[in-house]
Amino acid sequence: MRKQKIIDQLINIGYSLTTEKNFDKLMEGILLGAKDLSNADGGTLYLQTEDKKHLKFMVVQTDSLGIKMGGTNGEISWDPLSLTKKDGKQNREQVAALCAIDGNLINIPDVYEVDDFNFEGTKAFDSGTGYRTKSMLVVPMKNHENDVIGVLQLLNKHDDDKNTIDFTKEDENLILSMSSQAAVSITNTKLIEGLENLLNSFIQSIATAIGEKSAYTGGHINRVAEVASMIANAINEDQDEYKDINFTPDEIKEIVTAAWLHDIGKITTPEYVVDKATKLETIYDRINTVSAKFEILKRDIEIKYLKDTINAKTQEEKDFLTKEYEEELSQIENNFEFVCTSNTGGEFMADEKIQRIESIASKIVQIEGKDINILTQNEVYNLSIRKGTLTEEERKVINNHVTVSYNMLQKLPFPKKLKDVPLIAASHHKTARTDENGTHQGYGASEIMAVPMSIKDKLLAIADVFEALTASDRPYKKANSLNQSMKILSFMAKDNDLDKDLVKFFVKADLHNKYAKKHLDESQMDEITVDFDSI
Repeated sequence: MRKQKIIDQLINIGYSLTTEKNFDKLMEGILLGAKDLSNADGGTLYLQTEDKKHLKFMVVQTDSLGIKMGGTNGEISWDPLSLTKKDGKQNREQVAALCAIDGNLINIPDVYEVDDFNFEGTKAFDSGTGYRTKSMLVVPMKNHENDVIGVLQLLNKHDDDKNTIDFTKEDENLILSMSSQAAVSITNTKLIEGLENLLNSFIQSIATAIGEKSAYTGGHINRVAEVASMIANAINEDQDEYKDINFTPDEIKEIVTAAWLHDIGKITTPEYVVDKATKLETIYDRINTVSAKFEILKRDIEIKYLKDTINAKTQEEKDFLTKEYEEELSQIENNFEFVCTSNTGGEFMADEKIQRIESIASKIVQIEGKDINILTQNEVYNLSIRKGTLTEEERKVINNHVTVSYNMLQKLPFPKKLKDVPLIAASHHKTARTDENGTHQGYGASEIMAVPMSIKDKLLAIADVFEALTASDRPYKKANSLNQSMKILSFMAKDNDLDKDLVKFFVKADLHNKYAKKHLDESQMDEITVDFDSI
C-alpha cells in the first residue's frame, strides 16, 4: 500500500509539473509535492538568481504554524541568501548555500546537534515562534545539464502520530527524483518564458524599425495594439451581446501580437509613399521646384515690362504697360497660390479645379534657352489627385503592404497558440461587406479575402480605423475632432465597411472616450452628436 501510494503521488506530481503553466503555482506545487512525499511539516524552495550569486526565496510553508508565503500567496520580501561571504569566499556555513555550491544532498537528524553549519537564523526563528526545528533534508535541484538551479529544504518529518523523526534514505531518493523532475520543469518553463520574451522583443523591435522609417507608423502600431486590447478585454467583461465569447489569455496575446505586426509589410513601402504629406512630394516636396519656375516666370515678365517701358513713347503707353504687368503678376501669384492649395490634398479636386491646373500648366517659362511648361505632365498628374495625396499607383503600393505583411508572417513558425496571427493581421483592411461569392471587399491577399472574418479580425479592423481617424500626427491630413472621427466611423459601419454590431459595442462600452482622454489633444475633444443606435 505504501509503495502504491508513493507511485500515485509521483504520478500526480509529475503530471502537475508538466502541465502547470503558472510559474507561481508551479513553485508552490513543487514544495507541496516534496512535503507530501516526505511527510514534512515545513519547507523552503529557493531558486538560484541569474547571476548565480544568490538563492532567492520562492516559497516558504510550515503547516503547524500556519505559515504560507510565496507562490500563490504573494512575493517574499526576505533578502536572498548569498552564496558568498563578505570576504568573497564561498558561503559554506549555511546549509542551503552549501547544497547549491556543491550540488550534494544534506540530511541532518537534528540541527541543534551539528557544528558544521550556522543555524543562528533558524534558532532565532524557533525562539520567536516557539517552534522546534529538528530534522532537515536539503536537496539540490539539478536540470538536464546537471546544473544546480535551486534548492529544496524540508523540515521536521512527521510519523503517523505527528512526532518529529529523521528523514530516511527512501525520502532522500524520492525527493532527489522529484527535484530532478521539478528542475527540468522549471527550466522548460523559463525556456518557454524566455522564448516568448524573445518573440515579444522581436515584434517590438520590428515596430521600432518601422518607427525609425516612419515615426507616425510606429506610433500607429503601438496605439492600434492598445485599442485592440481594450476591445478584447471589454468583450470578455460584457454580459450582454458578447456574453458567450470569452477570450483566453493566449487569445488576447494572439490579438495584440497581430496588432503589433499588422503593418509589418510597410517595411518594404518607400518612405515617400508612406509619409507622402503633399501631392508633389517624392524624395522632397517638388512644390519648391514649381515655386522656382513661377519665380522665373515673374522675372521674365518683369524684364519684358522694363524693356517695353524703356521703349515706350508716351506716359499713357507706360501706364498701360504697368497696368498690364501688375495684372499679369497678380494672375501668376494667384495661380501659384492655387497650386500650393491643391498640393496639400486637403480639398476635393472637382473637374473645374483639375481644368484650372491643366490651364496653368500650359504657361511657358524659358529655362536655359528652352521653352518648357511651368508644370510637367507628372506634376499635373499628381496635383490632379481628387482626394488625399496619393496617386492610384502609390495607393496600390501602400495597399500592397497588407499582402506583404501576410507573406512575411506566413513564413514565421508561430507557436500553436499564435497560429492565427498572420490571418488576423492581414485582415485589418477587409470590410465586413461581401460579394455574392462570400468574398470580402477591401484589399489584401486574395486567399485572405475569401476567408470569413472572425471577431478577432473585426475588432482589429475597428482598432486600425479608429486610431487612424483620431491620430494627430499624420503628415498628410489635419487631425479630426473626436466627433468627426465618430461620424466617419458611423458611416463606415452603416456601409458595412466595419462590423456594425461591434462598432455599436465599442461606443456603448465608452472605449472611444477612454482612449480619447489618454491620447487626443484637447483641441480634438468636442461633443459627440452621432447617434449610433440609428446605424
